[in-house]
Amino acid sequence: MSDQTIFQRIINRELPARFVHEDNELVAFHDAFPKAPVHVLIVPRKPIPSVDDLEDEDVVLVGRMILLAKSLAQELGLKQGYRLVFNCKQQGGQTVDHLHLHLLGGRLMHWPPG
Repeated sequence: MSDQTIFQRIINRELPARFVHEDNELVAFHDAFPKAPVHVLIVPRKPIPSVDDLEDEDVVLVGRMILLAKSLAQELGLKQGYRLVFNCKQQGGQTVDHLHLHLLGGRLMHWPPG
C-alpha cells in the first residue's frame, strides 16, 4: 500500500485525471466530484500537507497557484466570477493531506459557504 496521497499519485500519472495545466511546479485538473459546473484543483508538485505546513520559502509557490487560478478562470470562461478556496485540516474541510486550491465557478456562489 502506498503512503502517497491521491494527489501525488495523480501527479505521478498513477491515477487518471483530466488535466488542464501542468508545469514544473504545479498541476491542475478537474475535480472528480465537482461542487460547481467548473471545479478545478490546483496542486503543487511539492508535497505540502496543508496551509499550516507552509514555510516562508513557499510564498512564491502559493502566489503562482493563485495566478494560475486567475489564468484558468479566464480560459474556462468564468467571466461572471469565481471562488478560490484553500481548506485547512479536517474541520476546515480538507480531505486530502496535500495542499490544493479549489477554483469553482459557473454558478452563483452563496455566502456563507457552509
